[in-house]
Amino acid sequence: MKKFELMALPYASEALEPVISKQTLEFHHGKHLAGYVNNLNGLLEGNPLADLSLEDIVCKSTGGILNNAGQIMNHNLYFGQFCAPKADNKPVGKLAEAIARDFGSFEVFKDEFQKKGATLFGSGWVWLSADKEGKLIITQETNAANPIQKGLNPLLTFDVWEHAYYLDYQNRRPDHLAALWQIIDWNVIETRFSK
Repeated sequence: MKKFELMALPYASEALEPVISKQTLEFHHGKHLAGYVNNLNGLLEGNPLADLSLEDIVCKSTGGILNNAGQIMNHNLYFGQFCAPKADNKPVGKLAEAIARDFGSFEVFKDEFQKKGATLFGSGWVWLSADKEGKLIITQETNAANPIQKGLNPLLTFDVWEHAYYLDYQNRRPDHLAALWQIIDWNVIETRFSK
């Protein structure tokens, strides 16, 4: 059986401040994500799913295995998409063209994405994904669900579980969502889109 490991962050724990504080990042990555990794490894012992890739486990499992595998996959994509804050941070290239094509403009896309994140009841994720033809779609996914389960290619996600923002923003989820645009590494999203 292969063991899943906690991803290493591609930046220092204070690199995303003031959008995401060092304290939030250390709790979110070092405690929440680490807990999902440890739980999944325990649940997979002696399970026929144990030798599958994380993506296959997410698509083929249910219950506790799905919850933990989905949260690992979601968080790996989430933590892997950030960089130090930048003013006027926007996508360029083919991704920017696709956003303009499918939403009308980057501003319209941002508004719709933030609204979907703010209005998702309870815990979950808001996603930008591409379908098989490359059309961009925004979805709300509850709990540990991932668009890959619907045959979509996940590109960008905002975590709307309270542990992602509560230390920094308390109950102001919309403020958290609006601030995240400053730290998106659009080169990462472009790479995901071109696959």
